[in-house]
Amino acid sequence: YGVNGVLAGSATVFFAYIGFDTVASTAEEVKNPQRDLPLGIGAALSICCLLYMMVAVVIVGIVPYFAMDPDTPISSAFAKHGMQWAMYVVTSGAVLALCSTLMGSLLPQPRILMTMARDGLLPSFFSDVNKHTQVPVKGTIVAGICAAALAFFMDVSQLAGMVSVGTLLAFTIVAVSILILRYVPPEEVPLSSSRRESMGLNQEYDEEKGRDPLGDDICDTSQIKDLIATEAMKDPLLEKQHKGKMDEMKRRKIAAFSIGSVCLGVLVLTASASATWLPFLPLCIGCIVGGVLLIPGLVVLCCIDQDDGRHSFGHSGGT
Repeated sequence: YGVNGVLAGSATVFFAYIGFDTVASTAEEVKNPQRDLPLGIGAALSICCLLYMMVAVVIVGIVPYFAMDPDTPISSAFAKHGMQWAMYVVTSGAVLALCSTLMGSLLPQPRILMTMARDGLLPSFFSDVNKHTQVPVKGTIVAGICAAALAFFMDVSQLAGMVSVGTLLAFTIVAVSILILRYVPPEEVPLSSSRRESMGLNQEYDEEKGRDPLGDDICDTSQIKDLIATEAMKDPLLEKQHKGKMDEMKRRKIAAFSIGSVCLGVLVLTASASATWLPFLPLCIGCIVGGVLLIPGLVVLCCIDQDDGRHSFGHSGGT
């Protein structure tokens, strides 16, 4: 079905990638997350990819792609060749797969709500953890009730489309956020309320250490800053440091512009390639413009250095 069919199929099969955010959201419950999480995600991705490719090869080998039933492609393919028993096996597997998908989708959502509640974005109700099971039971119940209500009142095809598009959008936002954190991370990290309280206690302790027994400050902060500024004016390396700071600002601007160019290029390229109603010439122009925005942006991101602060991002605070 051309490029439009490839993009439509990719958007539909993206439903299979929902389980990988489940692995990432259980990082707090893993003994060695830096080693186990990448292995788990890579192994799950490889298994799912292999299974999808094997099923696609078998079904296309049995029935031509243009003769498939779009509603029940696998079971109808076996039924057309007289294998009625396979149809019941496939149908039972589909029902079990739906149940496992529902359970897998309910696993990460309460933990995401718990993390957001810890950061103050949601009520503290969702951050409560059961003392015996050590899981967010309240968040699980609320998420299950909401999912059941959506499944009861909405059509299955509409829910499937929303889930696929929502998963694709979430993964896209995460991918763009990773580019931003690697090339232009923010200088200040927003801290949760609990982290701010702990840092406030540490700051009070440091201030108490900075006082002499008589209660006076050892030295004034403003005087220290003035002394450092005066000494810096005499330092011959000041000009080089200033130049290095200007180069860093220039690098950050180039990186931000390149990330925006990549995002815009992908949007223009996919929109132009999937717009089959357009004439041939505007479609080619749109694809060329998207490629011109996408490829140079990727080349620039590969050539420039990443920010040095990406390794310590989030360790001083955050979630």
